[in-house]
Amino acid sequence: MDLKNVIFAIALSFAVLFGWSVIFETPKIEEQKKIQQKTESEKQPSSAPSVNVENTKNVSISRTEAIKNSKRVNFENENVKGSIALKGALIDDITFKNYNEAIGSDNKVTYLNPAETNEGYFVETGWAASNLEKIKLPNSETEWQVIGNNKLTKENPIVFEWDNKSGLVFRKKIELDDKFLFRVTQEVKNNSSNKIALYPYAQISRNQNPDVTDFYILHEGFIGVFDEELQEDSYDDIEDRKKEYNANEGWLGITDKYWLTALVPEKNQSFKGEFLFKKGFKANYIQNNPVEILPSSSMTSETKIFIAAKEVKVIDGYAETENINKFDLTIDWGWFYFFTKPLFFIMNYLFELTKNFGIAIVLVTAAVRLLFFPLANYSFRSMAKMKILQPELLRLKELHKDDKVKLQQEMMALYKREKVNPLSGCLPILIQIPFFFAIYKMLFISLEMRHQPFFGWIKDLSAQDPTSIFNFFGLIPWDPPSFLIIGAWPIMMGATMYLQQKLNPTPPDPIQAKIFMFFPLFLTIILAPFPSGLVVYWTINNILTIAQQWVIYRSTTVKTK
Repeated sequence: MDLKNVIFAIALSFAVLFGWSVIFETPKIEEQKKIQQKTESEKQPSSAPSVNVENTKNVSISRTEAIKNSKRVNFENENVKGSIALKGALIDDITFKNYNEAIGSDNKVTYLNPAETNEGYFVETGWAASNLEKIKLPNSETEWQVIGNNKLTKENPIVFEWDNKSGLVFRKKIELDDKFLFRVTQEVKNNSSNKIALYPYAQISRNQNPDVTDFYILHEGFIGVFDEELQEDSYDDIEDRKKEYNANEGWLGITDKYWLTALVPEKNQSFKGEFLFKKGFKANYIQNNPVEILPSSSMTSETKIFIAAKEVKVIDGYAETENINKFDLTIDWGWFYFFTKPLFFIMNYLFELTKNFGIAIVLVTAAVRLLFFPLANYSFRSMAKMKILQPELLRLKELHKDDKVKLQQEMMALYKREKVNPLSGCLPILIQIPFFFAIYKMLFISLEMRHQPFFGWIKDLSAQDPTSIFNFFGLIPWDPPSFLIIGAWPIMMGATMYLQQKLNPTPPDPIQAKIFMFFPLFLTIILAPFPSGLVVYWTINNILTIAQQWVIYRSTTVKTK
């Protein structure tokens, strides 16, 4: 395949991506804009007050000290354990029991942290009143009392109570399912002689900007769906200006690569959602219409809080069972959602059969080669003929070097006579692009792929090959810098790419030939930092391609002598 074919393949790939966005995404965006305009025209500006709940605690102590120094109630199920602070009734301590911080470590992933720490990250619920109301309400400094059971489990909810001594009694009933869902039911009992109006709210607070991947393929930061429209904002966006959304239904939260904190307001209640930075990052919502509580009566409001490991089946299950629209978008499947997600389920099914994601990748690679076997055969047969025709093409170029039109006519006649398509060499590349991207996306974002081993030195398919040729793959006791970590699998990938290139037609231009000679080395260096699972896929694909090409080349002949 000559340089023109490579350029054509790259251009065509971008054309496909651009075409898809124009054909399929643009109508979707226009539809969303119409929906947004319609809903905005139907809504009145929210009369609800802003959620101005700030962390007033000193940020100075360690996580261990903060938990030890505060009164708490514990919770635990099969997936999480942690505690809730009685001061403020804050959910600010949670550990994912099934996930280790690193390979070889017994330390589990801790996610939320008390407000007093530098890494403070917590969830609160409460009530707000309009500026005209002078009502003593609970806040982050309120000391709640536990009523009855003092440990939260799947079978036993926990109840907090606080009396404002002015005729109002506030209660929070918190339930925990067997996975990652906290259901908070807030109740206000009005023992006064006056009717009151309160607005229920919930807020996620994060003291500082966490370390993020900062890569276009993955969104980390603020996320929400407001009346069908997905909104994603980075931490930098929110530092610059507050984002506010009015919606009749939806959800909002903060997402990390593998973990999520999300709030789901009560059904059939419109709300105002905010993403803002004010002494920390905050994602909150407040109900647009107040809850009116008559004397000698009580009213409730419910909030769902997800503090979750982003397991695909779990997130999809919540989206269905809790009827949360587009909740599966908390996992960033990207533009090729329709392709990447089904491929993940195929990969996960093969993993359940083989108990090894590396083997699942090999099986998917073989299945892809088998699926496109006839198309690849056609391509390789044309490429084989092109290689055999190289001497004749050189003869024609020498013969008609002063007549470009005649040269093109003779070349096209030769291609037609031998039934050769000079652009067919682009097909193998074009076939691999969507699968390459989909597998890369899966390895990069899927929690299920995290810390999954293959064989030998590959302990994590979602991380790069840890070996390096510059210390002879660990034989020399020296840790090379990150840019010199070029492992065994990337080298095998580059070697198979070089062998595959040898089977392709040699470019007639010497400069092009030299460029192509260094192309495998260039890609080896470029792809070395990529997830090792992706490099395994590419290497196995190269080996299968070489085998298919070799068989076809051995059996191909042309009429031209």
